[in-house]
Amino acid sequence: MPPLTITLIQPDLRWEDKAANLARFGAQIDAISEKTHLVILPEMFSTGFSMRPEALAEPMSGPTVAWMSQTAARKKVILTGSLIIEEKGRYYNRLIWMLPNGQYGIYDKRHRFAYAGEHEHYTAGHKRLIASVNGWKVNLLVCYDLRFPVWSRQQLQEPLEPSTTGLASLPPGATPGTLEPEYDLLVYVANWPERRNHAWKTLLQARAIENQAYVVGVNRVGKDGNNIYHSGDSMVVDPLGEVLYHAPKEESIFTCTLQPEKLEEVRTRFPFWQDADQFTIEP
Repeated sequence: MPPLTITLIQPDLRWEDKAANLARFGAQIDAISEKTHLVILPEMFSTGFSMRPEALAEPMSGPTVAWMSQTAARKKVILTGSLIIEEKGRYYNRLIWMLPNGQYGIYDKRHRFAYAGEHEHYTAGHKRLIASVNGWKVNLLVCYDLRFPVWSRQQLQEPLEPSTTGLASLPPGATPGTLEPEYDLLVYVANWPERRNHAWKTLLQARAIENQAYVVGVNRVGKDGNNIYHSGDSMVVDPLGEVLYHAPKEESIFTCTLQPEKLEEVRTRFPFWQDADQFTIEP
């Protein structure tokens, strides 16, 4: 598995202004000079964390998904982040994993933030998305999912060829000696308020430690349309829970390379993952 280079964009989003946000992101992505495999945007990157899907939602054939496809193709990167999608009369906080060739995977946020009324406006998802890039398997989740460790928990599986989408599961008849961790990188895209940033930073490290994987959290900064302040605190955490990058308070664009040797060293030296419980999650 070769190294994986990723770029985190931590913005001050323009509230419910799709055109301004997409124009700004387009310029920022085009200006990335380093060679990168994956560009990560925050939750609801085109609007901010809005509870007005009736006014803001788009179909998958809409302009924001088209913008993602065009941007990924132009820059020759994978582009990911979540936005407000309407499908069959329902609204979703949907993360999209957009490939340069226009193919994509989707993940609908499982845990809706009832404290802000998200459960009253959006439909919950029921399937995880584990995608692949440059030989790495990537588990993609959204904001409030961070508080629910079972949903992100590594499961053991037989070695598989990397796939673009889908849930990995333990094959019938598999034996412990044939198994490996389900993913290598866990990504959270978020609009996480500053008033609870201690939980954000602590839980990102906890998810890395318990799953023996790299963890990336990409958040926004600034005040949203509800006058809620976000301090950013986007982070890259290694499989031992050590913080490799932390971006508080200011807008930032950061590119880093994740090393597979570190991942292999941690999993070989401390093979805690082999003792994990097997379990299933009901829809």
